[in-house]
Amino acid sequence: MSEKLSESRDLDPHIAARLKRDENGLFAAIIQQHDTAEVLMLGWMNDEALRRTLAEGRVTFWSRSRQEFWCKGDTSGHFQFVKKVQLDCDGDALLIQVDQVGAACHTGSRTCFEAGGELPAAVGKRPVEPSE
Repeated sequence: MSEKLSESRDLDPHIAARLKRDENGLFAAIIQQHDTAEVLMLGWMNDEALRRTLAEGRVTFWSRSRQEFWCKGDTSGHFQFVKKVQLDCDGDALLIQVDQVGAACHTGSRTCFEAGGELPAAVGKRPVEPSE
């Protein structure tokens, strides 16, 4: 399948038909370390970024601020090598499992969530189920 994608300049129409995009043609891509399940970052993709990711085995995003494609690691050396790509049930988000080389966050932190920090939140408790 990846050979077909590399030869084509379009995303597989069966995949494209399943995607739900925002008003700018974008959808979220959650990036996760494949062997630890650590959530590394969230980025944005359009059809072409996904096509490149599936065909090339490295994660490509659409930069909303620069309005251009960027392949993670090209300037930083902190590469994301694709291990698995999954589409969620609604078609509006991807989970991309990667082998992350170096920091995932542009701040130099391992994850963008480490760099962003924890927010104060009430800790929920599961209700106790009555025993029968």
